Amino acid sequence: MKSIMYLHGEPRIIWEEEEVEQMIIKENLAFAVIGKFSYGCPTIQDLRKIIPKQCDLKGECNIGLLSNRHVLIRASCLEDYVNLLSKPAFYLMISGWSYTMRTLKWEPMFNPEEETSTAIAWISFPALPLNFFVKEAVFSLAAAVGKPLQVDLVTKNQTRPSCARVKVEVDLLREFPHKIIVGVRKRTREVVEKNIQIKYDYLPKYCKNCKIRVTMRNNVLFCILNYTRRRRRKIKGVMKRQQKRRTSSRLSRIFKTKGKIKILKGLSRITVKGTMGQEVNIINPNRFG
Repeated sequence: MKSIMYLHGEPRIIWEEEEVEQMIIKENLAFAVIGKFSYGCPTIQDLRKIIPKQCDLKGECNIGLLSNRHVLIRASCLEDYVNLLSKPAFYLMISGWSYTMRTLKWEPMFNPEEETSTAIAWISFPALPLNFFVKEAVFSLAAAVGKPLQVDLVTKNQTRPSCARVKVEVDLLREFPHKIIVGVRKRTREVVEKNIQIKYDYLPKYCKNCKIRVTMRNNVLFCILNYTRRRRRKIKGVMKRQQKRRTSSRLSRIFKTKGKIKILKGLSRITVKGTMGQEVNIINPNRFG
């Protein structure tokens, strides 16, 4: 058992990373995936029946409920793990109803209120020298981006010599390189190098403020925080225009005689005087600016 330490009167236990890795193996969490349902969730009994079939899982899996919107899928093989994380979403059909399930990588400090920044992406290396198409070489190149998982079937079968393609587990919070230098050291100790471009098929975007994966709309991250800000600006603009229209309408009703209108601006109100001596205090619309 681990010994308990106290900091400011609060008990705490610290495990080493190697110990946590052993726990993950013992609890069959090495290939664990989170299934997230944002718009309704079927019963756990139905999910245990349909997820292996409709998600095309090859090996055994254990499915349990984490929260009212999250399920834990303990896959037993790397192929199923990669398959679950490779698709943006699964549409599960149950009794004529379609349920959208998005998949996320399980992490030891999983928080249901946040989404992990780890994702799966395809990357390719166009014009890669053919001798580097072996799995070990492609994985070495892909390690510059993230954790390599598997090469695609065409690369494996050697039927597309134009580029090598590999699936990688990436962290969306990091910067991604767009080229890598490969070199060969000859027996004369001379090094011959070549720049290889790195192409990304698709990388999801991640909002650091909302802690969720988001989409791009007009080259702008569309997330909860940005939506709320835009909504507030829109409401503020509508209020300002409505106040100006009400002020203009009220002025036209009060002052029907010809002549100059003198406007004295205050902090929060406008005092208007007409040629016949009328006075009225009107809320200053500029306070919304």
